[in-house]
Amino acid sequence: QVQLVESGGGSVQAGESLTLSCSVSGRIFGSDVMGWLRQAPGKERELVADISWSAGQSYIRDFLKGRFTISRDVAKKLVYLQMNNVQPEDTAVYYCNVRNRDIWGQGTRVTVSS
Repeated sequence: QVQLVESGGGSVQAGESLTLSCSVSGRIFGSDVMGWLRQAPGKERELVADISWSAGQSYIRDFLKGRFTISRDVAKKLVYLQMNNVQPEDTAVYYCNVRNRDIWGQGTRVTVSS
């Protein structure tokens, strides 16, 4: 049974950086794709980025390119979301997800103030 635990959220000022981590326990397959999604207040959940577990091929939403980066450490079974120059519109609960198996973490809240 795969479990995902996110950490690293908090309250920051606009322009600052934040790194979210997703700790993975259980069996992860090379074919798995790990994702970060977010849900802002009053909005639907949306994909932020994803990365293939084995090859490390990543995808970032166009409107986040240049600010957000996704990476993973296979040995440590961690998935990261590096968030630079965060803005108030990045305020949301961020979730880690095994995209192809619909497995979710509990989420970590990020609040950005101007």
